[in-house]
Amino acid sequence: MVKVRTKDLIEKFQLEVVCGKDGINRPITTSDISRPGIEMAGYFAYYPAERIQLLGKTEMSFFEQLTPDEKRDRMSRLCTDITPGIIISRDFEVPEELIEAAEREAVPVIRSSMKTTRLSSRLTNYLEGMLAPTTAIHGVLVDIYGVGVLITGKSGVGKSETALELVKRGHRLVADDCVEIRQEDQDTLVGSAPELIQHLLEIRGVGIINVMTLFGAGAVRSYKRITLVVNLELWDQTKQYDRLGLDDEKIKIIDTDITRLTLPVRPGRNLSVLIEVAAMNYRLKRMGINAAEQFSNKLTGVIDDGENEDM
Repeated sequence: MVKVRTKDLIEKFQLEVVCGKDGINRPITTSDISRPGIEMAGYFAYYPAERIQLLGKTEMSFFEQLTPDEKRDRMSRLCTDITPGIIISRDFEVPEELIEAAEREAVPVIRSSMKTTRLSSRLTNYLEGMLAPTTAIHGVLVDIYGVGVLITGKSGVGKSETALELVKRGHRLVADDCVEIRQEDQDTLVGSAPELIQHLLEIRGVGIINVMTLFGAGAVRSYKRITLVVNLELWDQTKQYDRLGLDDEKIKIIDTDITRLTLPVRPGRNLSVLIEVAAMNYRLKRMGINAAEQFSNKLTGVIDDGENEDM
């Protein structure tokens, strides 16, 4: 499914369409922006035609030095059947040669008043966000002390009830039941709620509640970076659960490894408090304070001292 089209850029950045309006529905498949300076010099061996082409002061001043035949040739080769659009920055006048080629190939020629570098940066940031890899996971996402905690587990294990208790304790709900996740960078996952269920929690026996209406705007947020996954599972007597926390378990979401904790669920365990403490402990670890390692080092030191005394 096409995520971004040229018309989306036009609407987002309020760009002026000079010509080639028939092509504004062309898909944009990459966040990379091309500034075809070397192409202006006539070298098209590696021309990235599938990218948005951005012409700034450098490209336009060089273009003015070309002969009339060279101008027609360069603009004709810039406009291909897969080029999503050509953007002129700084409100420069659009060359007639470009208008003729663009109308012939239905390539949108767009103009902006922004400086080239700033426009390129804003376009890239927008496209990277829109074209980032995405997935959806069944779970609940909560912002706990600034840590984005994704709570997962089988249906009925108590994820939504735990999230409700966390909201009552002052934390913020991002999404319940379905968490839409996009990878914005090599190791950055951002979660949000589908628009249909934004700010809603489903509690069995109570029904659907609107968290923002009940607890106020400070109890929700639109999106949050995911840094910790807490998996809830029913207590298994035959399973050995981690009691020290020395080894971090990882789970891969899209292309990013995220720390995952497994919390066994049984009567009498306050899951909201446990998850709250897990989030705080995760923050401490990132600050270089690891209680499990400190305990292990002390224990090793005591054992070593005892062995030395026996000798």
